[in-house]
Amino acid sequence: MSRVGKKPIPLAKQVQVKIADQEVEVKGPRGQLVVEVPEGLTVLKKDNHLVAERKDDTWAARHGLFRSLLANAVTGVTTGFQKDLEIVGIGYRADLKGKSVVFTLGYSHPVEFPVPPGIQVTVERQVRLSVSGIDKQKVGQAAADIRSLRKPDPYKNKGIRYVGEVLRKKVGKTGATAK
Repeated sequence: MSRVGKKPIPLAKQVQVKIADQEVEVKGPRGQLVVEVPEGLTVLKKDNHLVAERKDDTWAARHGLFRSLLANAVTGVTTGFQKDLEIVGIGYRADLKGKSVVFTLGYSHPVEFPVPPGIQVTVERQVRLSVSGIDKQKVGQAAADIRSLRKPDPYKNKGIRYVGEVLRKKVGKTGATAK
């Protein structure tokens, strides 16, 4: 039995939930999200909480993941999600131009990253980025796409990384030794 799926999801006062047949619409101060309800599950609103219930105890009617997605939607429309990135390296920087971010990452050309709809990117001091939005999956994917433009180098640790990410620095060649 799922312990995650049984947990009720608390609703804030400013969150409105509309439960239809196969989808749940969550509205809050930051926006609106729609979560699809899988086959074999139902969503009930009880005493300012949302509860995901299974119609039967079969293996196919698991509801832990669905409950987590629904809780992320409720959190997203109230407080939102944010990922912070930092750029490490001499001459590496980012500039916000319109609806895209232009990176200088040591390549022979600047790299332009178009900001996806529903995502906000802020650049602080040209070396620190903040990716935020109401959809946790979209925020994480946008941050991963930005990081993939120049992953941290294992020898010098230059590149784009998450704030707080611990990297292992490899030892380079020590040179030829005479025998």
